[in-house]
Amino acid sequence: MIPKDPVMLLSFVNLKLRDYYGSLEKMCDDLDISESEIVDKLATIDYHYDKEKNQFV
Repeated sequence: MIPKDPVMLLSFVNLKLRDYYGSLEKMCDDLDISESEIVDKLATIDYHYDKEKNQFV
């Protein structure tokens, strides 16, 4: 289960991307979660996925 709070979600996602996954798409496929849900929720706190850095900045 992913965190509902956007700030906690940011920490969770960036940790997973840094330590376990080479892309947001791979992480979402593996964890069976919606990529658009994560992107939309993190956009509410002005964080956007940077493919080059493989993290939300």
